[in-house]
Amino acid sequence: MINELFVDVKDRMNKAVDHYRHEVSTIRTGRASTSILDGIKVDYYGTPTPLNNIAHVSVPEGQLLVVQPFDPNSLELIEKAIIGSDVGITPNNDGNVIRLNIPALTEERRKELVKIAYKIIEEGRVAVRNIRRDANDHLKKSEKEHDLSEDNLRRAMDNIQEMTDDHVKELNIILDAKEKEIME
Repeated sequence: MINELFVDVKDRMNKAVDHYRHEVSTIRTGRASTSILDGIKVDYYGTPTPLNNIAHVSVPEGQLLVVQPFDPNSLELIEKAIIGSDVGITPNNDGNVIRLNIPALTEERRKELVKIAYKIIEEGRVAVRNIRRDANDHLKKSEKEHDLSEDNLRRAMDNIQEMTDDHVKELNIILDAKEKEIME
């Protein structure tokens, strides 16, 4: 029973860390990356469709993204979706492809992005701690129902705390790497 709980807690914490790792990876740095456009949905024949399902996104240069639609008729729809998104880059449509010039970041914008990264990672830490709290509540309930001795409860809670510390440490490493990347 306790082992199942540990497996569940570890799995949920890993998923939380992965989720927040992905969230942080979408923060735009000064370099072009196809992940910048990951969240964009294009209204394609009345269906919100992920951009990468209807177009090829490439990075020919460090500061440039090129969007090549599979269907040339969808070019304007893609352009409208990019303008309507929170990416903050104006697309250049030449009739065949859409080019996105990634501007170099100002010092002020870099600091803003670092704050956003801090906020996302803090949400991740809170999520991991909530998982810990749920697990500890479950353990205390088991102890009250006499399914668990006091020593085993303490040992199990220590193990859960150790898992929590490891996952929070992992989130901090992700944050440090992203901060370094942004401030370069």
